[in-house]
Amino acid sequence: MKLRFLTALALAMTALAMMAQNNVAEEVAWVVGDEPIFKSDIEEQYQQVLSERIPIDGNPYCVIPEQMAINKLFLDQARIDTVEVQQSAISSEVESRINFFIANLGSKEKVEEYFRMPMPRLREKLNEMYSEQYCIQQVQSELTKNVKATPADVQKYYNSLPKDSLPYIPMQVEVQIITINPVIPQQEIDEVKARLRDYAQQVNSGEREFSTLAILYSQDQATAVYGGETGFQSRSVLLPEYATAAFNLNDNKRVSNIVETDDGYHIIQLIEKRGDRINTRHILLRPKVSDKDLTDALSRLDSVRNDIMAGKQTFDQMAFYISQDKESRNNNGNMLNEKTHSSRFEMADLPAEVGKKVYSMKAGDISEPFVMVNPKTRREQVAIVKLVKRIDGHKADLAEDYMIIKEMCEGEAKGKIIDDWVAQKQKSVYVYIEEGWRNCDFKYDWLKKGK
Repeated sequence: MKLRFLTALALAMTALAMMAQNNVAEEVAWVVGDEPIFKSDIEEQYQQVLSERIPIDGNPYCVIPEQMAINKLFLDQARIDTVEVQQSAISSEVESRINFFIANLGSKEKVEEYFRMPMPRLREKLNEMYSEQYCIQQVQSELTKNVKATPADVQKYYNSLPKDSLPYIPMQVEVQIITINPVIPQQEIDEVKARLRDYAQQVNSGEREFSTLAILYSQDQATAVYGGETGFQSRSVLLPEYATAAFNLNDNKRVSNIVETDDGYHIIQLIEKRGDRINTRHILLRPKVSDKDLTDALSRLDSVRNDIMAGKQTFDQMAFYISQDKESRNNNGNMLNEKTHSSRFEMADLPAEVGKKVYSMKAGDISEPFVMVNPKTRREQVAIVKLVKRIDGHKADLAEDYMIIKEMCEGEAKGKIIDDWVAQKQKSVYVYIEEGWRNCDFKYDWLKKGK
């Protein structure tokens, strides 16, 4: 398992590692607007493609720089549209990725050694990569936001597909879940609040900077490295209790009272308001769950499972009455896949602990109680799951996989919109291709501009 991870990690991040050791001369190959594309950039991308064994339809020294040029067109449009990067989301993604590296390579030092760059530089590169991806996605989303396929569109699209080109759908499952959050002793909550009051006092008295305390003590890893800064957020994106407290702040030298959310306990400092958006710093602390509390919660769920198995209650009923999972409780305990907005999950999309249980279960089976980490709040909770349905891998079928076929249909329509946009965008952006990089069968007609 470890070797498979390390292989995948090496393949996925080859380009990052090369950034620190690449000795290819900085020769300009393309210019898009005022942005150069260096030969070294193309070489890095090519090495990544080779490592990941990604098939390239054509000459890589034509395909790769053209795709890089297309990305620069989207980034240019993002600047024109003043697309604002959701820094908190980017930071969260970066920290999640770094924590993943640390967990599998063993330590921060080993991560730095592997990528041949210090941790701040690695964060900076990842932040840059994810920020650019975000901007490109926002522009594309805006261009294609009105694409909606009707059932008739989907039927027509499905009928037009050659049967041997239908995608293979990996095994999927439908799962119900009941979760209980262990009771946290009041003493533990009081200790967390006392620490937060102490931090607030230090800031309000001018003894220490809020950002310093956030770096040192906040348990929100995504923002702690940025001194607790969340980036500009709208009220709808923030947790309701957090939003209410944050928007009521007017003095950026003072700290809020303690705010409780599903994520834990916070203190908040205002940085700036811009209309209906706000930028804040926060320090998050989460009370710890004791072993006894976990054991008690496991015992309670074990009794619930026994009642269901004995036919005294149904899983659906118990999910509605006792489950503390907000997303599934009012849906008979059915888990919802946030990626596809359906009840079906590929195994890799399930929370890790749930996937381990479901893997060996049969339809109708109910698991023993187990401990899992809530992927949103990062708090320990206990759960039982029921495997409702297992759909074996198969060629896509309209009746069974309507939503997947619908996404394919809409994807084709979106692709045409984006192709047309790129062709039009070329006319308003300066593009120059150096001699030696022009002898290509490009997807788009760059050469009539790049003389």
